Amino acid sequence: MIDIEQRVSEAIRYFWETRTKQKDKQGSTTGVRDYGNRGAVTGGAQINGFIALMKDLLLESGLNNAAIHKEQAVLPGYFRPTKQWDLVVVVDGHLLASIEFKSQAGPSYGNNFNNRIEEALGSATDIWKAYEKGAFNLSLAPWLGYFMLLEEEPGSTSPVAVSEPHFKAFEEFRHASYARRYQLFCERLVRERLYDATCFMMANREGGLRGEYSEPAPELGFRNFATSLMGKAIAYAKKRK
Repeated sequence: MIDIEQRVSEAIRYFWETRTKQKDKQGSTTGVRDYGNRGAVTGGAQINGFIALMKDLLLESGLNNAAIHKEQAVLPGYFRPTKQWDLVVVVDGHLLASIEFKSQAGPSYGNNFNNRIEEALGSATDIWKAYEKGAFNLSLAPWLGYFMLLEEEPGSTSPVAVSEPHFKAFEEFRHASYARRYQLFCERLVRERLYDATCFMMANREGGLRGEYSEPAPELGFRNFATSLMGKAIAYAKKRK
């Protein structure tokens, strides 16, 4: 973990380089371009640098390559048949960990924010109920992680009004930016024990292409996130010996 900051910087740079290329290339074949930033959004793959980094850290923790799944990271659910996760770790027939990696860049923060919240809450509720019902071979409780990378720009850092036509929203949400809302969300996912660890990072395009990023809340930093998962992996690897 000594060089973790450098490796995170490389993943940040990969995100912005990939996003920029996808936006530039979108529509080059058909001649029809998506509106706004949709070309970059629909291209996907920007977050793969972080998925690859987490896989490397798991290998360094003592797990073997066969245990870590990116392409076939599908798990059974309780309220739906299956759910595609971004990274799944299965060891000796037991689910060790499952992680969701998400990102959001402008300009449509409002709708995308609500979609991200609903998706993360739904995924956690579904997988924990499936675990409770024995979907994972009665294994020990899996480690569940949630990662969010948000573009740092005026649209995400400026205060946002809250619509309160019938009842008052909680005070902490009033005039809170989308960045602040994401931070509160990630903190509460852990405090309510829906996820074992969450990571919330921010970066803008200019700095991101140089590998620069910020971590608004220390407890939600990547090092803490990775250390939590590696601790689970190392403990299991030792137990197998």
